[in-house]
Amino acid sequence: MDTKSFDMENLDIAWCPGCGNYGILSAIKRALAELNIEPTQLAMVSGIGQAAKAPHYYRCNLFNGLHGRSLPAATAIKAVNPSLTVIAESGDGCTYGEGGNHFIHTIRRNPDITNIVHNNMVYGLTKGQASPTSPHELRTPVQIDGVFSEPFNPLAVAISLDASFVARAFAGDIDQTKEIIIKAIQHKGYALVDVFQPCVTYNKINTFRWFKEKTYYLDESYDPHDRVEAFKKAIDTESYALGVLYINPKPTFEEKLTVYSHSNEPLFKRERDLNMLSNIIESKRGI
Repeated sequence: MDTKSFDMENLDIAWCPGCGNYGILSAIKRALAELNIEPTQLAMVSGIGQAAKAPHYYRCNLFNGLHGRSLPAATAIKAVNPSLTVIAESGDGCTYGEGGNHFIHTIRRNPDITNIVHNNMVYGLTKGQASPTSPHELRTPVQIDGVFSEPFNPLAVAISLDASFVARAFAGDIDQTKEIIIKAIQHKGYALVDVFQPCVTYNKINTFRWFKEKTYYLDESYDPHDRVEAFKKAIDTESYALGVLYINPKPTFEEKLTVYSHSNEPLFKRERDLNMLSNIIESKRGI
């Protein structure tokens, strides 16, 4: 399949020239094309922010919800129709800030969805305020004396909660990011891909060059099933490991739902028993 299958016509893309979001958009389209996923079988879900605009630039099914609320919507979509490929795509502010609580409990539930997070370490849509992942001493229009809060470490949190798939990528390396995203989509269960994404307008510290100098790729000798080693990689902030840090296959949220215990047919395709529904309603009257 060609990436053009996912192209929208006459788009006015609202990102700054040179933005790292373009690299992620390209990597995801290439991954979807290689996996031969039909646009009709793809559901993209996002919240609010520059990164959350990304699903508008694909030809696919789209749910654009509230700030930080992409993961519960994505979980519901997958539960109602497990045959869909479901990807939740938003930024570090949307996913780890406003959506932080949903992030934690989505890991616990383990729905079969892919969560791609554009991590540029600022709020790009609202003019560069500090986000949960902003590094110490980063000066912003709001944090004029520099950030003093402890940066949120999404990979360490995910591994500590025993997430079933945890990876990190870099928007400047489109081919490598594509391969990581392919592995995430193919994984059965919740798959986090945190993507370092330079913001060329508001973050003058974490630039393309900075990420090139501060990151390295895990080699073939690395065992992603070793949780302790994965956690060590996640908390290393001197040099950042790229690739699949942790894998722990486990039953998914959909597999544990009783509605699928006797049939794999999606809920929307099933016949409704109106008599049973009426009986349930009548039985609850007066309670």
